[in-house]
Amino acid sequence: MSETFQGSQDYVASEELMRAVNIAMVLQKPLLIKGEPGTGKTVLAEAIAKSLGKELIIWNIKSTTKAQDGLYVYDVVQRLYDSQFGGEGVDDIEKYVKLGKLGEAFTADDQVILLIDEIDKADLEFPNDLLW
Repeated sequence: MSETFQGSQDYVASEELMRAVNIAMVLQKPLLIKGEPGTGKTVLAEAIAKSLGKELIIWNIKSTTKAQDGLYVYDVVQRLYDSQFGGEGVDDIEKYVKLGKLGEAFTADDQVILLIDEIDKADLEFPNDLLW
């Protein structure tokens, strides 16, 4: 495992692409990879994660996905059910919060690679909501 991305046996990257990946890592900033379907964007994320020995978290986006879902989902219905029917630990809110893929990435002990896949399928406000 190296500290810089040099490509892998499964993915041959151009100098420009390797430089962009390494700059994003040094700056600890996201890297937006655009391209036509089938051009290897997902394979690139897998190759980066494998070559750097980092966990890959994949968040597949659908037309109904909201940016908030990426952070967490709060199950208010289950909490209400538990409070009405005598469930234990209703005061423990953490029990009713399920982290989304973005939340998993933020709370991971080590740096991870987060692939937000098919972002073009989300509604027009999704990218702005992510930034917000």
